[in-house]
Amino acid sequence: MKNIFVINAHEAYEFSPGKLNETLTDMALEHLRARGYETRLTTMKDEWDVDTEIENHRWADAVLLQSPVNWMGVPWSFKKYMDFVYSFGMDGRLCNGDGRTRKDPSKQYGTGGTLEGKKYMLSLTFNAPEKSFNDPSQTFFEGRGVDDLFWPMHLNFRFFGMKPLETFACYDVMKNPRLESDFERYREHLAKHFA
Repeated sequence: MKNIFVINAHEAYEFSPGKLNETLTDMALEHLRARGYETRLTTMKDEWDVDTEIENHRWADAVLLQSPVNWMGVPWSFKKYMDFVYSFGMDGRLCNGDGRTRKDPSKQYGTGGTLEGKKYMLSLTFNAPEKSFNDPSQTFFEGRGVDDLFWPMHLNFRFFGMKPLETFACYDVMKNPRLESDFERYREHLAKHFA
């Protein structure tokens, strides 16, 4: 991998200006550039162009999505981004529709991706504490993990034929932040996947 496209999906609110996601984005860019990777960055606070964003995905060997978790998913502005960029990319640039054709009904749904060989990584910030995941005694997530919660996001990238790198998460960032520990874990995570 040599080309990495970084997306900061944070949508700024009065109670959450996005400093943590911006810091994690900056850390990733610094790490990648110091190791000779070419990088591109799109943030939801900036204007973006559909064709340019499709080309960024095609250019990249890996996409790194940095996002807060808002109401169990990505912020609305990144959902809008996906609705436009990913839908227009179904013309063969990101995928050939859903992979099926009327002439060949044996093809499976979701097999039209044209970005095979490319990777993606999710880096997420949660208000939820880490102990609320992967523990059947926790009533809210009922034993499910972060990747279970973000399965639809994984499917979006899988729709394009991409493969996942290990997900990274910061937990309890509003009520019990452990920023220095999170930053150290993130440095280790980046080093593991982007040496």
